[in-house]
Amino acid sequence: MPELPEVETVKRTLTELIMKETITKVSVGWPKMIKEPDDVTLFSTMMAGQTFKSIERRGKFLIFRLDDYSLVSHLRMEGRYSVSNSDEPTTKHTHVRFFLANGKELRYADVRKFGTMHLFPLGTECQRLPLVKLGPEPLSPDFSPVQLKEPLQRTTRAIKSALLDQTVVAGLGNIYVDEALFKARVHPEKTANMLTDEEIEQLFISIKQTLLDAVKAGGSSIKSYVNGQGEMGMFQQQLNVYGRTGEPCHTCDNMIVRSVVGGRGTHTCPTCQPS
Repeated sequence: MPELPEVETVKRTLTELIMKETITKVSVGWPKMIKEPDDVTLFSTMMAGQTFKSIERRGKFLIFRLDDYSLVSHLRMEGRYSVSNSDEPTTKHTHVRFFLANGKELRYADVRKFGTMHLFPLGTECQRLPLVKLGPEPLSPDFSPVQLKEPLQRTTRAIKSALLDQTVVAGLGNIYVDEALFKARVHPEKTANMLTDEEIEQLFISIKQTLLDAVKAGGSSIKSYVNGQGEMGMFQQQLNVYGRTGEPCHTCDNMIVRSVVGGRGTHTCPTCQPS
């Protein structure tokens, strides 16, 4: 699933491609993706004539701000946006097409069809599900160790599971939680409310630095992720633990091990992250 750095990269590339472009019509091939409104014809009618004013990100969600509405989009497992000429053939996995006045199309393709779209009146999107319950934005200037500490003190879950909870911190997923925990030298199975203030401070720093580095590299193309221009991310070349089972740790040369924490595959250096 694309995490914060990948979604941020898609946001930035699409901003270059579709900003100030006007939608002439919308074609939806898989109606179940449209969650709000629940009438696909109404969704298409509301979108027609709207112009892209800005694109923002909240956690793992894209927010397309239009004249009168905000389109909230989640890519889920394998969703992809691309911009194509209208005469270019579509793939069988292209499920939503936004026809633009300049003769191009914004296309949404999704092999698994898990992606979602919600259309809200402009300015109300953050007061409604799915955005209303999201935790703090880790790349926001307002994010602080105190904001991280408060929800962690209230849970006895493993720290890995707590950080995957989008109400604790928005945008983190399996890759960047493993990487941030490694940088902070925190074992993923440590109980969240048992972390010391020093460990929380280090975790706060490592979360921000890991995400910033990943955004700079364009995200991680572990499986099928590409940005809005079809380009792969390169952060996978900088990974310390994720996906490196049985390989030597870059810091201590001991082997990276894989375990399961909260049902998720987890990668750890037992030496650098003692339990």
